[in-house]
Amino acid sequence: MEGKGNMRKIFISPSILTADFARLEQECKSLEKCGADWIHCDVMDGNFVPNITFGMPLVKSIRKCVVLPLDVHLMIARPERYVEQFAEAGANLITIHAEATDKVADCLKLIRACGKKAGISIKPNTPVEVLEQYRGLFDMILIMSVEPGFGGQAFIESSVDKIRRAKELFPDVLVEVDGGINKNTAKKVIDAGVDVIVAGSAIMNVSDRSTAIAELRKI
Repeated sequence: MEGKGNMRKIFISPSILTADFARLEQECKSLEKCGADWIHCDVMDGNFVPNITFGMPLVKSIRKCVVLPLDVHLMIARPERYVEQFAEAGANLITIHAEATDKVADCLKLIRACGKKAGISIKPNTPVEVLEQYRGLFDMILIMSVEPGFGGQAFIESSVDKIRRAKELFPDVLVEVDGGINKNTAKKVIDAGVDVIVAGSAIMNVSDRSTAIAELRKI
């Protein structure tokens, strides 16, 4: 995890939520070529969140296109029903929401039993402290800095304090942030200790993705 500047590696995980799905293979290969560390796949079910995106078949298709780790974020109710299928589809890291199931511990254990890294996410109004009951069961915490369900939302400033708190409580666990990330907000979350940055439009909607990724990482 050592790196230059801030003395730690900052991982960039572009979200394909705003990708051109008619050219998805080219989009994903572009991210790989431009220096992305992971590819972030936002799976939404129209139940846990109001939007619907995609499922296992699309993740499987992406897996065939790139060698980058697939960072699969399940914004779905009762994710334990689908963990094994997403693992088989090629996910490397599977993140569930603490608010999405009453079987959080079992779900996290299942992700690891499938040989994958386990992540746990919390909505903006959920305190970091609720994760203490699952200590030791996850490899990453995903702090949502917008309400999950739609891209293009404004960054919620209180997320910075939640990142700091997550690093205090779980210093050996990666902390990821998702929502409203641009050059200005990236500096705030990096200063707070974040390890992984999810960015959508700040990368996908610019012509020079290599520069956009490099700028987010070096802030």
